[in-house]
Amino acid sequence: QVQLVESGGGLVQAGGSLRLSCAASGSAVSINDMGWYRQAPGKQREMVAVITSSGSVNYADSVKGRFTISRDNAKNTVFLQMNSLKPEDTAVYYCNLRRAVSPIIGRNYWGQGTQVTVSS
Repeated sequence: QVQLVESGGGLVQAGGSLRLSCAASGSAVSINDMGWYRQAPGKQREMVAVITSSGSVNYADSVKGRFTISRDNAKNTVFLQMNSLKPEDTAVYYCNLRRAVSPIIGRNYWGQGTQVTVSS
């Protein structure tokens, strides 16, 4: 059973930093695609950053140059370092693990989410 537990959210002023953590159990972060997504009130969930099993990373345009995704295979944990935060970054942030079921089909697992609030 895959479980993802996020932590590190909170309230921060604009321009500040936060580091989110996602501790995984039931599957290794090193062999799956791992990602961070966010959902603001009244908006759809959107991709923030993804790191693939091969180590490739991809970021939403809105966070490029400010956010960094990384993983610690020994701790089976994925991180999202968020710098230069803006009020528009306010959202619930979710950790995602995508397990490949076949070359073209994957199964998604989600954490419970952690709230990030950026005040102006």
